[in-house]
Amino acid sequence: MSATRAAPVTAAVVALATIAACGSIGSDETETVVESVDLSGVEVTVGSKAFAEQELLGQITIEVLQAAGATVEDRTGLPSTSAARQALESGATDMYWEYTGTGWLVILGQPNPVSDPGEQYEAVAAKDRQENGIAWVAPAPANNTYAIAVRNSASEGLTEVETLSDLSDLLQQSEEQATLCVASEFANRPDGLPGLERAYGWRLPADNVITLDQEDLLYPAVAKGSVCNFGEVFRTDGRTDALDLRLLEDDEDFFAAYNPTLTMRQELLDQYPELEELFDPIAAVLDEQTLRELNTRVDVDNEPVEEVAQDFLEDEGFLTPQQLTR
Repeated sequence: MSATRAAPVTAAVVALATIAACGSIGSDETETVVESVDLSGVEVTVGSKAFAEQELLGQITIEVLQAAGATVEDRTGLPSTSAARQALESGATDMYWEYTGTGWLVILGQPNPVSDPGEQYEAVAAKDRQENGIAWVAPAPANNTYAIAVRNSASEGLTEVETLSDLSDLLQQSEEQATLCVASEFANRPDGLPGLERAYGWRLPADNVITLDQEDLLYPAVAKGSVCNFGEVFRTDGRTDALDLRLLEDDEDFFAAYNPTLTMRQELLDQYPELEELFDPIAAVLDEQTLRELNTRVDVDNEPVEEVAQDFLEDEGFLTPQQLTR
């Protein structure tokens, strides 16, 4: 990884955001993000996991690489973190967006989360490069960390639960109401339910944990309240607002920072260092509000993910309409 990656994610993002705000990308007077990058003849396979934000980031990546002249194979929509990472390590894919906390706790197996985004990025980038030859480039400022949500229209006893620590009181006073819907991955991840229970000192009875095969089912399940009163969600998911869900405060700061960051094998970055030039400015504008709005268009408004990705790149001035694959 080049020396520019040594700076904390916060400093890097601030600098890049300042550049973008000054109109260095995509204005009438300057070049778009791909004008000075030529990847003609380069073959790249892009992966992602199988939920809206991941597929959106994957399609953004595909559009930019194609506009830069690369031939791109789309392998987005892989079923899990392990599948996406294994594909990268084996060479079945060349790059995908991973979350810093996931890289640190799940992929690298570190025992303790890091809540500071800059420190988390520095730690995972350095360790993964040294141990596995994986480069982390283009960190985004959005922190798509986990959260536990409850519907705003919940009964009075549930409205008093404002923090994750409050779940302990609910378990003692009304155990049958402390029902939690989770995805199968969250149920087993160290940065998911097992670690959450250890950090807060409470444990849900097995019958109170409802494991759903698809993450898309979590949000409506919590909103209806018929299956569970609480549920695992992501902070940048637009469905939390659309379904009137309230996030419980993580008052013990258990959940790590999960900044989406483009990962690729170091050998690929060494061969094509201009990949940083392509994706750093794009990542810099991906704050929580922007990602939540884009995710809403996919998850709530049911717009095609390819169209949302193209609109984002055009609206932000990264690509012209002529450079898109519409």
